Amino acid sequence: MPNMSLKKNEMPTQSPQERSRNFSEVALGYSEAQAVDEAQRCLGCKNKPCVSGCPVQVEIPDFIRKTAEKDFDSAYQIISKTNSLPAVCGRVCPQESQCEKHCVRGKKGEAVAIGRLERFVADHAGAGNEGAEPRLNGHKVAMVGSGPASLTCAGDLAKKGYSVTIYEALHLPGGVLVYGIPEFRLPKAIVQREIEALKKIGVQVVVDTVVGKTLSVDELMEEEGFESVFIGSGAGLPMFMNIPGENLNGVYSANEFLTRVNLMKAYLADSATPVQKGKNVVVVGGGNVAMDAARCAKRLGADVTVVYRRSEKELPARLEEVEHAREEGIYFQMLTNPLSIAGDDKGWVRRILCQQMKLGEPDQSGRARPVPIEGGELTIEADCVVMAIGTSPNPLIKSTTKGLDTYKWGGIAADEATGLTSREGVYAGGDAVTGAATVILAMGAGKTAAAAIDAHIMG
Repeated sequence: MPNMSLKKNEMPTQSPQERSRNFSEVALGYSEAQAVDEAQRCLGCKNKPCVSGCPVQVEIPDFIRKTAEKDFDSAYQIISKTNSLPAVCGRVCPQESQCEKHCVRGKKGEAVAIGRLERFVADHAGAGNEGAEPRLNGHKVAMVGSGPASLTCAGDLAKKGYSVTIYEALHLPGGVLVYGIPEFRLPKAIVQREIEALKKIGVQVVVDTVVGKTLSVDELMEEEGFESVFIGSGAGLPMFMNIPGENLNGVYSANEFLTRVNLMKAYLADSATPVQKGKNVVVVGGGNVAMDAARCAKRLGADVTVVYRRSEKELPARLEEVEHAREEGIYFQMLTNPLSIAGDDKGWVRRILCQQMKLGEPDQSGRARPVPIEGGELTIEADCVVMAIGTSPNPLIKSTTKGLDTYKWGGIAADEATGLTSREGVYAGGDAVTGAATVILAMGAGKTAAAAIDAHIMG
């Protein structure tokens, strides 16, 4: 019997009071009973509208049907046919704007909790179900970076028999999954488990290797024997506002702040990498990265204010992340734009001067343009400021690769349908091409490039 409840099963979570003091995962996951009950809400639509909203084309009704039948291993196999990182996607994908947006149940009630079910299946059936290492086909492909785009591309090609090597600049693979997304949203053990599954099917990972310094793309192809290279190096170059005071002690880019906290575990008492544990932290920005930075600062013991120049309606962050931040006691100062940062005589941040704004006519993005309110200045006390206003790709690869075209803003120019760049045999995808976007869109780009690389090499 289908479950015709109009509401999805609630996700069990730590209480706000508890979780705001630790870095353990906020969402605790469905029990088996909850997962089966939620799976029974799926109508199993023949035209599968939910699949059209999935960038990696998971056969959603099929895996949900197996979940309802308690055949979790089969459900996992269905997901992993097209998704190399199901436990990751079940946690950080914006399902509400993708697969769940197209769910028929959402027309009269809440959509089926597709992401929560994917997480349940991956957590309960993933271990030991990776499959055997495929027979090698004699062809070699290299990945630059080990984020979601490269991991997906590597997984798809390895399953086809390619010898795949991933080159990662940092000491741990995972890219933004390990340095950008906090432990309380995506435990690093989950990321490493997904990477170990790729290693079991033959993917090799080389860390502490900066492509563009240690090796170049040209050397990978001309000297190391790789027939094709996929560039999935992300967008790790932080942007700043270029306002007075940004060079003061206690001003961070969100990238540095999150890397210190997430990758280097600066929140632990014995961490070798320090981070400013301010009493009053201001985070500038309104996206998911800003929410991550704000929630990390809260867990480090600060009173946190998020400053955003538009209204709450325009916040680009996921609604769930904004709600969690509010529940944890983070304050939002909307329609506010920083003008300058003031410090003390020792060069440390002490306050931030801001301009109050109102919304005017739409700009090129279609969003209402914020315009200053005359005389509307305000000062916010702060001893730490985190700039979370965007990132762009590092120019290192462009500057060391022959014949590689880029856009004016720094992204690598690549064909949307294939990922092919201006250099024959070199493909790119994810944030390195689009600028900062979602994990699942990067994975979709990696999947697209894998198919194109296979067609290129196999003719």
